[in-house]
Amino acid sequence: MSASVRAAAVQFNHRANDLTFNWERVDQFCTQAVTQDVQLIAFPEMCLTGYWHVRNLDQAAIEALAESVPDGPSTQRLIDLARQSGMIIGVGLIERSAQGQLYNSYAVAQPDGRVDVHRKLHCFISPHMASGDRYTVFDTHLGCRLGVLICWDNNLVENVRLTALQGADILLAPHQTGGCVSRSPHALGAIDPELWYRREQEPAAIRAEFAGPKGRQWLQRWLPARAHDNGMFILFANGVGLDDDEVRTGNAMVLDCYGRTLAETCEPADAIVVADLDLSLLDRCTGRRWIRGRRPELYGPLAESSGTELDPREARFSKTTVRTRQ
Repeated sequence: MSASVRAAAVQFNHRANDLTFNWERVDQFCTQAVTQDVQLIAFPEMCLTGYWHVRNLDQAAIEALAESVPDGPSTQRLIDLARQSGMIIGVGLIERSAQGQLYNSYAVAQPDGRVDVHRKLHCFISPHMASGDRYTVFDTHLGCRLGVLICWDNNLVENVRLTALQGADILLAPHQTGGCVSRSPHALGAIDPELWYRREQEPAAIRAEFAGPKGRQWLQRWLPARAHDNGMFILFANGVGLDDDEVRTGNAMVLDCYGRTLAETCEPADAIVVADLDLSLLDRCTGRRWIRGRRPELYGPLAESSGTELDPREARFSKTTVRTRQ
């Protein structure tokens, strides 16, 4: 394993249905990352296709955005970019499987041409899209293992723990979040789009929203715990700015395996954050010591249904309060 990895997380304001523009932003950030000696770079969820508008599309319109992986043009372009730059690169897109199913997917290409893809486990954006059924952890030429969980996948502690148990050293966590309408009175919340439109004239107002409970404060409640408790580094790559009728908060950040924030931004703009990941911390970090102290024989009920579980779309949008079994 390399002693360290220079890693980057990107936030950018994608354009819905505009593959050309979105690829231009990916190319530009990759060019910048190469000048900073970055070895691993993560882009946001569905950043090539656009995200929130997809909830209003019919199946034919979503299929028009979808591509096969790895044979489709976007993945082939990603492979070429990884080869040319010498970096490991992850981007989000809509995948069409060989069986015709549609997935919210994340493709990660390495300089040697290898591609791994994660299908979002909790896909709620559209009833025309399916949820994945497996975890994604794989080796890299850097000697460390990468895992991928997309947006809501990361909110469920079981997903992150299972990714850690499969040996992930670094978790790529692509999102489109922050500024979301929420049923919880103490989490997230909508941001007035007018603040985004006036970000240059009144930057303090939008920065306050991005740094507050609708953005960074919410993320800092749980994201460092995922890194710390599971002994892994996390690259949080998010959309920023207007996404259909919601304003994403960006907050791109890199966390170490103790949950410490190594690099971050609250700027209301496209941005990249870069940090060196000291992989020598992994073996004796708190989370890995805790994992080695587990008693799996006690955890059988974790894999049993409580009878209250919901479909991912129902779990995201339902207004019903779900009570756990007493």
